[in-house]
Amino acid sequence: MGTRGGGLYVGRRAAAVGAGLLLALLVALLALAALYGRCRQEAAPPPPSPRAPGPTAPPPPSAAAGSVRRLPHHLLPLHYDLELWPQVRPGQAGPFAFSGQVNITVRCLQDTDAAVLHSAGLRSRGAAVRGPLSEPGAAVEVAGLRQEEEGEVVALELRGRLRAGSRYVLQLGFKGRLEEDLDGLFLTRYTDRGQSSMIIASQMEPTYARRVYPCFDEPAMKATFNIRIIHDPSYVALSNMPAIDVSELKDENGSLWTVTTFNTSLKMSTYLTAFVICDFDYVTRTERGNEIRIWARKEAVKNGYVDYALNITGPIFSFLEDMLNVSYPLPKTDLVALPDFGAGGMENWGLMIFQEASLMNFPSDEFTRRKAMIALIVSHELGHQAFFFQFKWFGNLVTMNWWNDLWLSEGLASYFEYLGATFVEPKLSLDKIFYAHVVQPILREDSEIARSLSEREDNIKASFSLMFLFDNITYSKGASITGMLSGFLTEKLFIRALTSYLKEFSFSNANQDDLWTHIQMVVDAQDEVQLPASVKQIMDSWTCQNGFPVLTLNLTTGTISQEQFFNKKNRKSTDSYNNTWIIPISWMRNGSSQPLTWLDKSSKIFPEMQVSEYDWILLNVNLSGYYRVNYDQINLKKLGRLLENDPKAIPTVSRFQLIDDVFALTDFGYVPIETALELTKYLAREDELFVWNVVLLNLIPDHLESTLKNHKVYPLLKKYLLKRMLPIYRYYAGFIWQNVDALEDDYFAQLYLEKFLATACWLGLQDCLDLSSELYAKWRSNPEYKIPFLIRRTVCCYGVAVGSEKEWNFAWEMYNHTNSVEEDDDILLYAMSCAKESWLLYRYLQYGLSDTLFSSNRTSVIISHVVTKDIGQRIAWEFVMENWPLLSQGYGHELLHDVLKVMGRFVKTDVQIQELQVFYNATLEEDERETVTMLLESAKIENIERRKLLSKVASWLENNVDD
Repeated sequence: MGTRGGGLYVGRRAAAVGAGLLLALLVALLALAALYGRCRQEAAPPPPSPRAPGPTAPPPPSAAAGSVRRLPHHLLPLHYDLELWPQVRPGQAGPFAFSGQVNITVRCLQDTDAAVLHSAGLRSRGAAVRGPLSEPGAAVEVAGLRQEEEGEVVALELRGRLRAGSRYVLQLGFKGRLEEDLDGLFLTRYTDRGQSSMIIASQMEPTYARRVYPCFDEPAMKATFNIRIIHDPSYVALSNMPAIDVSELKDENGSLWTVTTFNTSLKMSTYLTAFVICDFDYVTRTERGNEIRIWARKEAVKNGYVDYALNITGPIFSFLEDMLNVSYPLPKTDLVALPDFGAGGMENWGLMIFQEASLMNFPSDEFTRRKAMIALIVSHELGHQAFFFQFKWFGNLVTMNWWNDLWLSEGLASYFEYLGATFVEPKLSLDKIFYAHVVQPILREDSEIARSLSEREDNIKASFSLMFLFDNITYSKGASITGMLSGFLTEKLFIRALTSYLKEFSFSNANQDDLWTHIQMVVDAQDEVQLPASVKQIMDSWTCQNGFPVLTLNLTTGTISQEQFFNKKNRKSTDSYNNTWIIPISWMRNGSSQPLTWLDKSSKIFPEMQVSEYDWILLNVNLSGYYRVNYDQINLKKLGRLLENDPKAIPTVSRFQLIDDVFALTDFGYVPIETALELTKYLAREDELFVWNVVLLNLIPDHLESTLKNHKVYPLLKKYLLKRMLPIYRYYAGFIWQNVDALEDDYFAQLYLEKFLATACWLGLQDCLDLSSELYAKWRSNPEYKIPFLIRRTVCCYGVAVGSEKEWNFAWEMYNHTNSVEEDDDILLYAMSCAKESWLLYRYLQYGLSDTLFSSNRTSVIISHVVTKDIGQRIAWEFVMENWPLLSQGYGHELLHDVLKVMGRFVKTDVQIQELQVFYNATLEEDERETVTMLLESAKIENIERRKLLSKVASWLENNVDD
């Protein structure tokens, strides 16, 4: 749904993201569970460890799931002459098509009587082969074209043979459908200044170029490109290189078209070719001779929504160039903000494409979460660009041989995005945001996913869609491992090795072993950093094995042991976890940093860690290594007492890590919940929202609020936590009442104050409820008043919750206000589900059925909000059952799956399962019913275990609530 007043436009694909197909996901998880790491080990690798399947990020709904076929190595592409002609006019209704011609100059490496290249969903308009080019006028007759749809290849069967060492030109005409699916060459619709418009754009990664033109669609097969686009005269055409000519063309009907011709590119992979045909405006600036243009809807450009992105792009470019001693050779860089795009951003060489929300910021905003997000996303894509031409590794210059080393491209770019973002926004605390946004979340996820960073090539070709590689393991684990590598090498040596590597492999292909070799050369040439093994041995232990280790410290003996971190509660007696890592250990004793040490075997005694009863030790200081730490009870009690007496003696990130580790260890059966709770006693002295957020995420997860509210643990938790929350609550409440603008530079207040305030209100802190009620009432009395955005969601929710019908009606009125913007709409949709009167929630759900009151994609959002509330769960479920014939027409099983996930949290008995099952039996197919039955049974067991855990928490709180 577009905004009503010219605000940020969020496309329908973005609004629907996250509504996954449950059965497809289960199949994908089973496929992932069969995958194990691949690497050329210096020693024989241990047998792969079986892992239980866990959740992972599914591919976009349109992602191809077919087999990935490699091409024979008979031909090597050298150059493409590509013409594309999308037959689209403004206001045209469709269907839409495009046509084109591609002439590919190739070198024959091995005699062959067939030219095989990729092509998917394209219709042929004829093919010919010229050459050998050393013989003017020579040609090889094409006997026929054989299309293999499943393998996505086309074979030109020849009457003669192509000879090794000779060059030829493959000439292919083609036609294709221009769909609205956001893959390949696609069309998307949007609204600009009240008018409906269309834009044509491309997304080629990983294997969608073959849907646009016949090509050698593998990352290692680089070539240069001459591109020509034929388009409607009212549009402008963009591609990777600058336009060098604009001319006119009349078609067979005499209609006029514009022809835009672009300069010859440097060598690049097909997945980086890019095209945009649009009626956009742009803003521009020049940085070190590089013209930077940011294109967007005319209204967005006029209102200054892309000015912030423009202002940071040049400085980030310069920062990366200086850091890596590289120069960006292109004369231009275009960044295009699409109203609808399937990814946050795509690093096409010279033409980066973004989802609009990833590039736009309201000019009235000071430093906000949105600015931070834009800085991170732009920095990530520029991290690819900076090395694209001269040194193309972070995705562009040095290209992976195959997609199994994708982590090197995306992991390195994900690490450097934080360096670039904090350069242009010094208000960001690099260590905190990197660990909060990257390392901590992926440690949670990686313990459940059975795949390594670097996969065997045959697994990728045969087992699953390439889109499954574009997940958090590739991006976040890759960034975390890169950060650890930079840490134990020192940044100076790491950058030196990386620069050497990029220079040697520019415009060619490499794998992770090539990078390890260059790092080893730099390490061998100096004496400051000494490693316990070769760089390859160290890094293969992190990239070629599933999961990560947990270190256990015995303070009495000074012994540190390692094992793979896994869920002991789910372990089978036949499971084997024998992986061993070579682990860098940063540590401190009594607050003093100690020299880095290494654990290169399953267990090792460190005499320097045998300390007296008065000494304490902290491992993995500031989360510098990608692992968790399990302390013995002696050291843990020392750390607990230290926190109570002097929390600042432990660095902030290490306090964050200590809390997160101990709760993760509890979740996976390493330590009892009481051990984790002991470390929360000090919280009255914790003044960092950064740390408080990880405490609250573990103690009061959002999805369990209703469960906790209806358990005897709630009043105990309320008394225990509020006593500890009050000091920091009063500190921030003072800003809210007196000068909230003073928090503009506090990124973590921008990020976490909302959760903290919502928890205080949820726990019934009267001052919090009064604050929300008064600010909401102030808005009611003066609709021009703006509730501070960083707490607006909570204030609106509890303003409605503690109010009556008139507070709810005001939220409804403001939602329907013509000048409201998308973010406020989302906040109000949520706030209206916070009502405490059942009839208001039921009326809200009824409103959701009305096409005149809501757009279709909002009905499921309303149901999802209501079903998570204390009194809303039963109301929403009965509403879904009563109105299923109508709801199923618009949402089908996706809505059922969303509701089931919430309902599953409340299943404790067979009777409850049977109640749900009756409905699902009437609405689902037989195979889906079996899946749902298993999920409900699993949910019942999980809920029973959770209630046992909560009983233990309640018992501990009873004994400690007054401490």
